[in-house]
Amino acid sequence: MKTVIIHGQSHKGSTYNIAHMLGEKIGGELAEFFLPRDFGEFCTGCTRCFLEHESKCPHYQKLSPITKAIDDADVVILASSVYVFHATGAMKAFLDHYGYRWMVHSPDGRMFTKQGVCISTAAGAGMGKTNKDMGDSLFFWGIGKIYKYGVGVMATDWESVSDKKRAAIDRKTTVMANAIKSRAGHVTPSLKTKAVFFGMHLLQRKGINERDKKHWQEQGWTGSKRPWKN
Repeated sequence: MKTVIIHGQSHKGSTYNIAHMLGEKIGGELAEFFLPRDFGEFCTGCTRCFLEHESKCPHYQKLSPITKAIDDADVVILASSVYVFHATGAMKAFLDHYGYRWMVHSPDGRMFTKQGVCISTAAGAGMGKTNKDMGDSLFFWGIGKIYKYGVGVMATDWESVSDKKRAAIDRKTTVMANAIKSRAGHVTPSLKTKAVFFGMHLLQRKGINERDKKHWQEQGWTGSKRPWKN
């Protein structure tokens, strides 16, 4: 299996350690990227990815190594510390660049058989909203199975996390890793994902714009073909 972790911060605190722990327990190949160190550009709102092609994005080349890692991975982990009850600005800026991949536009068919994980930590609260920030993108990319894990570590650094809390994290990541490995190779999207895809299928039969319409037609999705095994 191949796993990629996108860290929403460049330091190695609690969020990093939990995500990395999960990645190691999943096993196989592991690639990691740190934001904004490995990508820190803001979307300019030029809409060229929607109307022309993603390669027309002014940040396409800088983003391409991470995009390739996501496309090659079986498991995509998005990890972010809680910043004012939401994901980090670096994570949000990163995800903004993949709006063209949402199901309403030009989704990548490989996403529908992948597994995704959202991991967030805070000293206190805000994990639910932070995981939703990241989970929205995973869902609308079409990721077949999504897990969410938020932890209130009651500490500002990993070294200060209590032994009891660490033991609970170890148990949770083990259970999650085992679930991910058990589903490897036979992931199918949820009924909700399939329903949203079907709605977009009806929409794209007429088309929102020529770029999206052409993409759906080329994949055969405006007909009976689907990006997962029926």
